[in-house]
Amino acid sequence: MLSKSKEEKIKEVLTRGVEEIIVKENLEKKLRSGKKLRIKLGIDPTSPNLHLGRSVTLLKLRDFQQLGHKIVLIIGDFTGLVGDTSDKDSERPMLERKVVKENMKNYVAQAGKVIDIKKCEVRYNSEWLGKLNYGEIGAQANLFSVAEFITRENIKRRLDTGKRVSLREMIYPLMQGYDSVAIRADVEIGGTDQRFNLLAGRKMQPFYKQAGQNIITGPLVEGTDGRKMSSSWGNTINLNEAPNQMFGKVMSVKDDLIIRYFTLLTRVAMKDVRKYEREIKEGANPRDFKLKLAFEIVKFYHGEKAAKAAWDYFLKTFSKKETPKDIPLLRVKDHDIISVLIESGACASKAEARRVIQQGGVKINEKRVLSFDRITRTGDIIQKGKRFFIKIA
Repeated sequence: MLSKSKEEKIKEVLTRGVEEIIVKENLEKKLRSGKKLRIKLGIDPTSPNLHLGRSVTLLKLRDFQQLGHKIVLIIGDFTGLVGDTSDKDSERPMLERKVVKENMKNYVAQAGKVIDIKKCEVRYNSEWLGKLNYGEIGAQANLFSVAEFITRENIKRRLDTGKRVSLREMIYPLMQGYDSVAIRADVEIGGTDQRFNLLAGRKMQPFYKQAGQNIITGPLVEGTDGRKMSSSWGNTINLNEAPNQMFGKVMSVKDDLIIRYFTLLTRVAMKDVRKYEREIKEGANPRDFKLKLAFEIVKFYHGEKAAKAAWDYFLKTFSKKETPKDIPLLRVKDHDIISVLIESGACASKAEARRVIQQGGVKINEKRVLSFDRITRTGDIIQKGKRFFIKIA
């Protein structure tokens, strides 16, 4: 018989941050049996940074790890070349090998902020996908119909509006499915946008004389602008952000995301989260709970001391509108303001940097920047918004 704490942990792993389980009764039975399961999560290195949106599945992987199961993190160095368009309204371009290699350079270290990497099996799917031949790929493709692929919501929408859908995109689910075969996954975790790809693994495994994996899908998280958190939109809170920047970005999200962020992006006890939710509904100031949220997130990734310092920094720079004294120094390659904003991490792209400047959101030495061509000098203090400051070294 399972202990009460083990029962509670199993219940939480099956409910917190979960949209769907295939098949719940079967997975619950396995978890109660005491069998050590192999839990799989794959991440493609399509950008250099992992963000809080990715942490939903990483935290779920961590939950399974704490229950004593073997977690397997697959870095998609091969699938990343091809590109998954599961969550896209247009075709994702193929990436060059050197770009993928550069992007994934720090992926394991970033994932290690959430999971115990020393006890994790880290694999790269070029290990097996690079060895497949046309004969085997053809046998895998025979398991699926074109109709199954094109009836997916985003693919159907693109076809209906006359947008191109490449044959390459049809291959991606086979690749992700074969990942599950290669590592003999018992459970695969992914976002709701990954449902078709996750089911591909479950369907493919019996062809290779394996039991079909169980599946857990988690919700997609909104970013700082309310849209789905995405590196391509520049609305992310990255796992490797500096504490002050991370704290400030969390404070900038909409109030109606506070409880959702607590539930999906932290492991604050759910009884406390439900208490916060009641208090907000009864009229408490959401800002107080957002401060708690920002503190918890920064503490998780940087430690309690850094979280306390970030809290103080935020109150000084935002509430009291003081320019902070301990502004981080930045040595830049190029001194034009666009490059500085990108190098500092204040903006994710040139387009975002231009947009922020155009909206009047960038200052140099407390004076608003009016030109995209503005050149910075050593000693200049760059401010973006109300909370982001860096000093040119």
